[in-house]
Amino acid sequence: MTIPAAAKVIAFIVTRDRAKAKPFYQDILGFKLVHEDGFAAVFDLNGVMLRMSTQEGFTAQGHTVLGWDVADISKAVEALTDKGVPFKIYEGFGQDRLGIWTAPGSTTKVAWFTDPDGNVLSLTQF
Repeated sequence: MTIPAAAKVIAFIVTRDRAKAKPFYQDILGFKLVHEDGFAAVFDLNGVMLRMSTQEGFTAQGHTVLGWDVADISKAVEALTDKGVPFKIYEGFGQDRLGIWTAPGSTTKVAWFTDPDGNVLSLTQF
């Protein structure tokens, strides 16, 4: 059996403190909370479901776990910065003043930030 073509993707993210993480995804990033129960808070990420579950003692990984393709990365970074979201600067990457990295030999640009649990999130402009 294969996954049916009509099956929709569900993304997952883990938090230590759902009460603290929910406002970040809802108010800062602007995603609609569509369901919440004892197991997860569920957000609509522009047609993709994100299930945020709680795990006591959770420690975020050092790599990107969720990202968005944006039309204008500078505007998107500035909008989130205006909401108090700091962007990560990685030593040796040569990011610009906004924290945007341009892939060598490419026009692809990426900027990274974290949620309240330290999950690494990204914005990408292809």
